[in-house]
Order: sequence, then C-alpha cells, then structure tokens
Amino acid sequence: MISRRHFMQAGMAASALYGASGFGNWGRLAAQQVLTQDDLLNFETSGNVTLMHITDIHAQLMPTFFREPEINIGVGDVIGKPPHVTGADFRKLYNIESGSPADYALTYDDFTALAGTYGRMGGIDRVSTVIKSIRADREDALLLDGGDTWQGSLTALRTNGQDMVNIFNALKTDAMTSHWEFTLGIDRVMEIVENELNFPFLGANIFDTEWDERVFEPYQMFERGGVQIAVIGQAFPYMPIANPKWMFPELSFGVRQENMAAIVQEVRDAGAELVVLLSHNGFDVDRKLAANVDGIDIILTGHTHDALPEPVLVNKTYLIASGSHGKFLTRLDLDVRDGEMKGINHRLIPIFSDVIAPDREMTALVEAERAPYQAELSEVIGKTDSLLYRRGNFNGTWDDLICNALIEEREADIALSPGFRWGASVLPGADITREDIFNATAMSYPEAYRSEMTGETLHIILEDVADNLFNPDPYYQQGGDMVRVGGMGYRIDINKPQGKRITEMTLLKTGELIDPAKTYVVAGWASVNEGTEGPAIWDVVENFIKRKGTVSVDPNTSVKVVGA
Repeated sequence: MISRRHFMQAGMAASALYGASGFGNWGRLAAQQVLTQDDLLNFETSGNVTLMHITDIHAQLMPTFFREPEINIGVGDVIGKPPHVTGADFRKLYNIESGSPADYALTYDDFTALAGTYGRMGGIDRVSTVIKSIRADREDALLLDGGDTWQGSLTALRTNGQDMVNIFNALKTDAMTSHWEFTLGIDRVMEIVENELNFPFLGANIFDTEWDERVFEPYQMFERGGVQIAVIGQAFPYMPIANPKWMFPELSFGVRQENMAAIVQEVRDAGAELVVLLSHNGFDVDRKLAANVDGIDIILTGHTHDALPEPVLVNKTYLIASGSHGKFLTRLDLDVRDGEMKGINHRLIPIFSDVIAPDREMTALVEAERAPYQAELSEVIGKTDSLLYRRGNFNGTWDDLICNALIEEREADIALSPGFRWGASVLPGADITREDIFNATAMSYPEAYRSEMTGETLHIILEDVADNLFNPDPYYQQGGDMVRVGGMGYRIDINKPQGKRITEMTLLKTGELIDPAKTYVVAGWASVNEGTEGPAIWDVVENFIKRKGTVSVDPNTSVKVVGA
C-alpha cells in the first residue's frame, strides 16, 4: 500500500500530475454540513485520458442503503492490507473523520445512526449525473463496467436482465466484463451480446470446452486523447464452481495467468500505450496477477465489492476498487506520454443520493423500466426491528433472517444460506417491501431445498467453503464469503489446512455436538445442482415475514473465529 504522501512517487517521479482521492476534503466539508454536489464532483482535470469505472451494481437502479462489512479477513501475505481493513482501522489508515460521510460510506460503525444523517446512496439517475458531468469536462472519457450488472433485483429477474441492458446502453458504456450475467443462461447471454448490447462484452479468459477457442472478444482498442488504449476483459474465473455449470455447459473460465500475459504482450505489440484490465477476479486474485504479469497499467477490480479511497500499487500496476450497488463511481485521469503512463489522478466519487441531483432523462427511463412492476415492488410485507444487512466473512442479519425462515417454513434442524455479497440493507423500524426481499434473493436458481445430511457431510461442506475463502493462495479462493448457517454453531481456525479448520459443530436447539454419523434435516437455497426442487426462496422469506409481522434478528454469536 502506498501512503497518501508518497502516492505519486512510485515509478512516476517525472510526472507533473499530483492527486489523491479527495475523500479527506469532502469529509471535512460534510462534517460542517456544507456538502454539495460541486464538492463531490469537483476534480482538477489532468492528463490526457479519463477512465470511469463502476462495478457490481447488482441491478440496483434505485438509491439504497448498503452497509459495508465489519469483518473482512485477509490470509497469507495480505493480512492487514487493504481491502482487509475495516471500521476504526480503516478510518485511521485513510485519515477519515469519525461520523463523516466518508465514515458512513466506507465503514460499518454507527451505520444506522449515520444513515439517518446522510441518507441513501446510489441510484442510477444520480450515477448518470456524475457520468455526464465528467463527460462535460472530458467528452471522450471511457465508461467501463466491471460486471455483476444484470442480476440482483426483481425487475432484472422479471426481464431477464433487459432493464439493465437498456440502462447501460443509455449510459453509453464503452465495455463490460461479467460474472452473474451467466446465471441468465448461455442462450440469453448470447442473445443480449449479439443483438441488444451496444458495446463490447469482453472475456479474455472464456473459452469453449470443445475447441478451446475464445467465445468473446478478449479486448477492445480505443483511441482517447491521442493515446492507444487496450481494455482487456477478465470474467469471474470460477463460474463453474461458484454458479451452476449446467447454465453454461460449454464454457470454460479460469484465471489463465499465462493467457493474460500473452494478451498483454499482444496489445503492446499492436501499439497499446495504456493497458487496462477490466476485471472480475476479486481483489486478492488481481493483486497476485499484477505481481506476476508485467505490462498492465491499471486493474479495475471487481467481484469482492471493495471500495478503497486510494489505489493500491503492485509493482507498476495500480489496482482500483470502486465498491458495489452503485454507491461509488471512480474517475481516473491519466497522463500517458511517450508510450507509457506518467501520472495518475484518482477520485472515488460517493453517490450520495440526497446531494447529487438526478438526471431527468435517466429518471424517466428508470421509471419506465420499473412501471410494470411497481405495485409488486412496493407492497409492504412486514417490518423489521433489526438492521438487515449482508456483508462480512461469516454472517449478516439478512442471511440470519433467511436461515430462520428456512428452519421454520421448511421444518428443518439446520439451514444453509450462501455467502453472497449482494443485497441492499434495510434500516431498523422500516417496512420490508417485496423489493427489499428480492434485493437479497433475486436469482435464477432460487429453489429452497429440504434434504437430509449426515454430520460428516455438513462438515465437508463447511470445510470446502472455508478453503474457498481462507486458502492462502488467492488463485484457490473460488467463491464468496462463508456459507451462513442457521440452527448450528461451529469453531473455525482460519490458519489451519483444509479439513481441519472447522470443529465444535453444535446443534443449537439441543446444545449437542453434531454427530458425524447422524442424519439431520437441512434446508437451504441456491444449490448449483440441476433439478433442485423446492419453493422459491423469496416466497419462503415472504411467508415467514408475513406470519411474524415484525421480524427481529438476534446477534449471531454461534461462530467462533480463531486466528483472524
């Protein structure tokens, strides 16, 4: 990590550009209650190339609340390094004032209280205002979308991603890469890419399984500011593991480090003066890739939903993390001369919905996309006494609620809920609408199964997921966060090898240790197995909330973490 003071010095001593995130300035302004749109968008234009980056929006068209994680554990060489820093440590690292809007936007502490002060974030019509402002300053700025765009809301589910395709076409996006897009099924993805998308769908690491040939364009060349720019797309490498392979059976993914090195050399040989990797690898995978592959100037990273107010420099590559759910948009002004990048000016722009004026044209488009579903979206299902959030390595209250619903509605001993990072937050005391439920559950394989598993099988499942999260080699970190468990507690030592991390598995309703040979009734959802049967998870959750009227989620103390 580069310190703020020395941010511009590493490898760029000749640069005339100096800049940093600007978070400290608008944080102080807002603390004085004078935060304005001009404060958020003010930027000293520099260099000759401007990039804009948004990623992991998960189909969130409207302003939302979204709490950042309390626990984000790094393992191996990245212990204590961004993005594995949260709360007070994060504020100290980036000199963020407690209670400031930067504190609210980037950390979890006092989230409910600060939400009452600063309001919702995001909203694609506010994002559009920011994009238009940047283009008014530099008309040929590139807008790059890191993927996880077509999935995550009721309207995206109902339209098979069409609402998001229409919106990002209207934003005049220049290129995108992908992950959850493929859960619409390969036929729908190809229909969109071939007939409906107005910009390149990039995937340098996507090959067909029969001929081992690329399925999508690996990169796109752009000329901006007199500079030849190569934008390489890298889709999520572990699609067939983390998501149902039967939805895209003839595709192969993977990190493909050697393939990436070859493509970087190819675009350099073709005259690229600036190489940008538009990635959905996840931050730590991109950190390792940057260390091992020379020639990449900028990695616009996605998948792990990290929001960092400063770039992270690895060798000569800058890693940029732009958050999720439309909370942020990154602006990068780059000085590219004599065939190389000489300087970088970075701003992680927070999309405060009450400060940034909506773009009227985009507001009208969003309203048109949502209109057929408005009654369904706005129906109140119940209320919550608890903050409902989903982020963190081990548990979030949204998934605790889902697990409670699975246990009661499906009459199970134990519930499993996947460690997804997507899903907007709901504040205590608020109504829970159907839209809120779908924001946490909308996906194309929602069946809530009920099955019998032995204690040994449960242990194997937890160990496999734990290795995906805590393997010290980032290239073996193949999923989201830890599977959420209801009705059962356990102890995890993250520093142990696979097969030895999980101990003291306990059935909470009896206090007895899980017997490896005994069979338990388990309910879960989002199985990657084809043919899974059961009601849709949103129906299970809706029935549970309706029956309760007002839900409350007790603090989850059932997971004991060792070695963090």
